[in-house]
Amino acid sequence: MLKRFFNFQTKSITSAAFLVGISTIASGVLGLIRDRLLAGKFGAGQALDVYFAAFRIPDFVYGILITGGIAAVFLPVFSEHFKKSEKEAWEFTNNLLNCFLFLLFALCAILAIFAPWIINLVAPGFSFENKEVTVSLVRIMFLSPILFGLSNIFSGILQYFNRFLIYSIAPILYNLGIIIGIIFFVPIFGLYGLAYGVILGAALYWILQIPAARSSGYKYSFVFNLKYPGLIKSFKLMIPRTIGAAAYQINLIAVTAIASTLTVGSIAIFNFSNNIQYFPIGLFGTSFAIAAFPALSQSWASRSKEKFLGIFSSTFRQIIFLIIPTSLLFFIFRAQMVRLILGTGEFGWLETRLTAASLGIFCIGIFASAFIPFLARVFYSLQDTKTPVFISLFSMALNIGLCYLLTLLLSFPNAFHKIIVSVLKLQEINNIAVLGLPMALSFSAIFQFSLLLFYLKKKLTDIKIREIFFSLKKIIIASLLMSLTSFLSLRLIAGIIETNTFFNLLFQTGISLMAGGLVFWQTLRTLKSSELEIIKSSIISRFNRFNGKHS
Repeated sequence: MLKRFFNFQTKSITSAAFLVGISTIASGVLGLIRDRLLAGKFGAGQALDVYFAAFRIPDFVYGILITGGIAAVFLPVFSEHFKKSEKEAWEFTNNLLNCFLFLLFALCAILAIFAPWIINLVAPGFSFENKEVTVSLVRIMFLSPILFGLSNIFSGILQYFNRFLIYSIAPILYNLGIIIGIIFFVPIFGLYGLAYGVILGAALYWILQIPAARSSGYKYSFVFNLKYPGLIKSFKLMIPRTIGAAAYQINLIAVTAIASTLTVGSIAIFNFSNNIQYFPIGLFGTSFAIAAFPALSQSWASRSKEKFLGIFSSTFRQIIFLIIPTSLLFFIFRAQMVRLILGTGEFGWLETRLTAASLGIFCIGIFASAFIPFLARVFYSLQDTKTPVFISLFSMALNIGLCYLLTLLLSFPNAFHKIIVSVLKLQEINNIAVLGLPMALSFSAIFQFSLLLFYLKKKLTDIKIREIFFSLKKIIIASLLMSLTSFLSLRLIAGIIETNTFFNLLFQTGISLMAGGLVFWQTLRTLKSSELEIIKSSIISRFNRFNGKHS
């Protein structure tokens, strides 16, 4: 039974996508549970500010070298080697594994030595004592990118051999490791328990994949050749993607640095709201980008331009269909979501209101953030990696400048300050400077999205803009009616029952969401939305195929 579990292979791209989609939802839900436990245990105060600041440095290494680097290039190079010779493919894998791990060890060791100076840049507003704790946490958590470096090479092997069940479960174990750290390690080790939970999660992520990789044919051997052609090719392919990933990570470091100079708890408030708003971005934006990328690349490589434009238009419209109503719902239900997810234990009413306001501001740019992964991959499929990298660098510079400007404007009473307080109902809260951070990220995301679309239109002058706008009008109409229905339902139920308990609040939120969802669905049915039928058919098809009803 256990052997069958580790050897399970998906039979089609659809069933693989279904597994990855389920994993994304499960991992996202566990991420929200993780944040609820963190909020309840520590509140939005110094402890979590220190933890999130410490997390930023190993996450930077992970983001630029692993997610933005090795994870993106291993699979195509491995595939190329495997087609020539299985022996050569495994030799390449072991050589890459050994050389990459050596470089990761060296980099993490150097960064650990210089951690005190790095923390001065990442969290300049921290006290000396908080900086000392942050440095200790950083040094512990530097083990995580090393473990993830191993894991992502194994993940590439599993993807090649269609072992998506194990590949899909591994990220879930990472969040479980952190949750174990919060529940069991924190009472023993205090704040350091969180770091041990991160390491446990990363270790579980890697260990789970070992049996499946071995059953795929992988056997470890010591090969260390820095002049190996496949290795050189991999590192060359990594460069443009690494630069693009670095821009995003530098953005987050700049945000953390600025937040460290604001009121205590600002880093935690920003991270909590950012984690919530990223849920639909990952679920809709990233998943559609990953799913569409192979088809876009193949159609462009085979010079089927009409097919390419059709895939682009269909995917673009489906993302619009999902992300616009989601953005509006997140704004309307921002307070309810924060109260349900984070409103427990040490997480107070002031922190709840500021986090909800931060989430509300993020909603301005959720649509743009969801499109960026897709548009970037459209450029990659055109074999243009430079344009999205340059645009991401410009967006990074804009974001950092806006972070400084907007936090400054919101740190003292003025006309802009009064508008934000009035719109987000933040009367009696003196310091709202932290809201400048999500505002800056939202504006820079919209800027990045607009530039990507502008330059893509210059490359592909015959993009089906009219088709996209025709769908957009229907989705906006349905979304506005949905929003009005949800808002009125919230008010109506709040007038009938007290919403100061978890279950009453959940009831209010659930009924209001269902009412809005039904209006959205019925409106699009009346308007004969093609996206509604495409997504409905896709869900039914995936479910049927997963259950073996189609070959």
